[in-house]
Amino acid sequence: MHSKNLDLKPMRERWEASTPGIWKSSIEGRDHDSGSDIIMTDKDDFEISGATVADYDFIASAKQDIPLLIAEVEKLREQIAGVLSGADS
Repeated sequence: MHSKNLDLKPMRERWEASTPGIWKSSIEGRDHDSGSDIIMTDKDDFEISGATVADYDFIASAKQDIPLLIAEVEKLREQIAGVLSGADS
């Protein structure tokens, strides 16, 4: 998919609507000795039925990764637009 077709708005809206703060996976046997595997947030922690450790790590990291990726795409789009508008001169 060409980046001009990628609409960042729905991604940003989903990210903004999710529970605020830093998310961190907390895995039994890796991060603590007993209890469930959870994703810790600044509000409520939550469990995901059937999720693997990799799933927990991915989902928790996505909360921090998505805004960085959106910002990078926006920055690159601005740079490309600047180069293209300079080529028109």
